[in-house]
Amino acid sequence: MKLSALIVALGVAAPGAHASAQSVTDAQIASIVVTANQVDIDAGKTAAAKTTNAEVKKFAQLMVTDHTGVNKSATDLVTRLKVTPEDNDTSKALKAGGAANLTALSAVGGDAFDKVYVDHEVAYHQQVLDAVDKTLIPNAKNAELKALLVKVRPAFVAHLEHARHLQSTLGGKH
Repeated sequence: MKLSALIVALGVAAPGAHASAQSVTDAQIASIVVTANQVDIDAGKTAAAKTTNAEVKKFAQLMVTDHTGVNKSATDLVTRLKVTPEDNDTSKALKAGGAANLTALSAVGGDAFDKVYVDHEVAYHQQVLDAVDKTLIPNAKNAELKALLVKVRPAFVAHLEHARHLQSTLGGKH
């Protein structure tokens, strides 16, 4: 997904973008969370299968494991709360961006693949964190949903730091 499309999708492009993002409901937040995690699961599975770099493979597998866990927690919570995730412009844009990212990843190989994957992971995790902090947590009405977002936030920070570290090791390869 192009970074600008991701920023717009998460509603954090500019102060004006926050106006529409700030009206999200818990059902829409649930859809955004599940979709954002699924996008990273799909990219991680692709990277784990395609990379030959052991560190990139390890990171990709961590993304699949961690984001699958978050999705399970989110799905369990919304099921228990009887909240049906509601598709919305942000979740639709995330799905489209995830598909575009998979297309971009399929077009490259070797060191270029690793760089494209890791660069995307850095940008994606930064934008997801911005959305969690500026839109999702502040707008979550249900205390348990808000608590889940707060609980998983440190994992997204750790993913971003890990991706940045990988990015620095891949910098001279492409």
